[in-house]
Amino acid sequence: QVQLVESGGGLVQAGGSLRLSCAASGTIFSINAMAWYRQAPGKQRELVTRITSAGSTNYADSVKGRFTISRDNAKNTVYLQMNSLKPEDTAVYYCNAHIRTSYTGPTYDRWGQGTQVTVSS
Repeated sequence: QVQLVESGGGLVQAGGSLRLSCAASGTIFSINAMAWYRQAPGKQRELVTRITSAGSTNYADSVKGRFTISRDNAKNTVYLQMNSLKPEDTAVYYCNAHIRTSYTGPTYDRWGQGTQVTVSS
């Protein structure tokens, strides 16, 4: 079994910073794309940012220039550095990863449990 465990959420004032981490563990052959999603109360889950195994990234327009995604392939970990936080960034943030557990096996879509980020005005 593969698990994604997130950490780093919390309460911060507007303009502040937080860094989220998501570590994958279990039987892992390779990890393709990794991503961060978020879901605010009463809203649908949305893609925040995504990074491929080669390091290519893309961001939602609402976070461009403020958030940075990175990954450490040796540690099977993805990070989200969030700067200049705004109250509208308040949401539960979820880690997502496309994981292969063997050379010939399929790719599985795995999610973390979510971590709360609250930005006060």
